[in-house]
Amino acid sequence: MRISIVLLIVLSVGQVSGTAAGQTPAASSQERQEILAYQLTLPRANHLITAMQAMTQYLVSLPDFQDRVVKSMKMTPAERRAQLEKDPKAMVILNQNGLTAQEYLVGVPALRMALMVAQGAASNANVIASPANAAFAKAHLAELKPKMDAADGLVSPK
Repeated sequence: MRISIVLLIVLSVGQVSGTAAGQTPAASSQERQEILAYQLTLPRANHLITAMQAMTQYLVSLPDFQDRVVKSMKMTPAERRAQLEKDPKAMVILNQNGLTAQEYLVGVPALRMALMVAQGAASNANVIASPANAAFAKAHLAELKPKMDAADGLVSPK
């Protein structure tokens, strides 16, 4: 499942250009603004995590998922959104969770980075979170971190 973490980050954060292994990919100025403007709530966070789990399972099941990762790393945010929107199975997953492709592509990195900030892992300049999202993540860390870890395949879901 470790490849799924890479896949999710690439699909949801943006282009990976010039980053060293283990670093969060740098977001474009527009992507940074969208992430900073995204407002996390507990229902939204839960929908994002649930969609992320289902999306990971779906994408990893595809025979060409590694090719998709490579291709998505070279795509603009608009191209990634268009690719997601034209995938009927991916859109069913998002619709079941009350999310649009844009909400998913911005919300997952917003949530992921807010949780990183809440855990004190914000020393990387590429980790961005609005003060409101950082406060939200700190307030809900005990509830959301285990769910995110399970979605990432780091622990078994309860």
